[in-house]
Amino acid sequence: MRRFFRVLVALMVLLSAPARAEDGGRLIEYERVEAAGLPPQRLTIWLPPGYETSGKRYPVLYMHDGHNLFELKNSNFNKIWAADKAMLKVAAEQGIEPRIIVGVWAPGKDRFRQYLPRPAYDTAPPALKAKMDEMADGPVISDAYLAWLAGPLKTWVDASFRTRPGRADTAIAGSSMGGLMSCYAIAARPDVYGQGACISSHWPAIGPDTVKGFNPETLAVWTGFFDRTLGAPAGRRIWMDHGTGTLDAFYAPYQEPIDAEFAKLGWQRGSDFESRVYPGAEHEENAWAARLPEIFAWLLRR
Repeated sequence: MRRFFRVLVALMVLLSAPARAEDGGRLIEYERVEAAGLPPQRLTIWLPPGYETSGKRYPVLYMHDGHNLFELKNSNFNKIWAADKAMLKVAAEQGIEPRIIVGVWAPGKDRFRQYLPRPAYDTAPPALKAKMDEMADGPVISDAYLAWLAGPLKTWVDASFRTRPGRADTAIAGSSMGGLMSCYAIAARPDVYGQGACISSHWPAIGPDTVKGFNPETLAVWTGFFDRTLGAPAGRRIWMDHGTGTLDAFYAPYQEPIDAEFAKLGWQRGSDFESRVYPGAEHEENAWAARLPEIFAWLLRR
């Protein structure tokens, strides 16, 4: 308990950049966030238009790879998701209630080991685990990351901003390894997350240069994880998708049986979960930005 409060206090006193006014909302940056068992974290939080004056409470969307969500100057590849613009678009055109977006930056070289779901690593056969170890270059810490996301970070966000903290108003989303992490989060913490977007999920779970072909042992890791962990939908919604270009071209042999696993567990496609294919779409931020309004419209609807 004492460690929890030390982490919480650290979050509340961390250095933050001044809030910056933006067309259609406001961005706040927290440049160094201490989190138990993790490399230092960084946040960019988007507050919807009217937050300062409305007095209302807002649902929240947590997103991985926060450096690639809003501003080109922070992005890895000079590409962004434009998550704020997508949220405003679905609010205007679909009547979706805007959400506070909490963007959690990836910790550089530690990204793979922070996003690789620990249950997948723990149950991987030796040859697959060896390839995961090569990519991780250190202990897999996604269990600590999830504990922080669902615990101290969420507690601080709910205490610091006008949120609606219940499961129905808490979503999580990410792509590639962040897609795996989002599926891990909503499956393992159904008490916290009511909606999850697993976009271009990197089901092979190893380095991009070694994913060619299909590995049935890798698929067994994922179907076993969902079989043990996912449970019935119980009001949750999960979005999954992939393209057919570049790295996404290797995902269909995994995604299709995973869709079948969801159905076996009682999830109804179109209502409880969605799984879509985007012909020609590549594994990159511009492709994800292009379909993000569609994702939000389905995932965040009431």
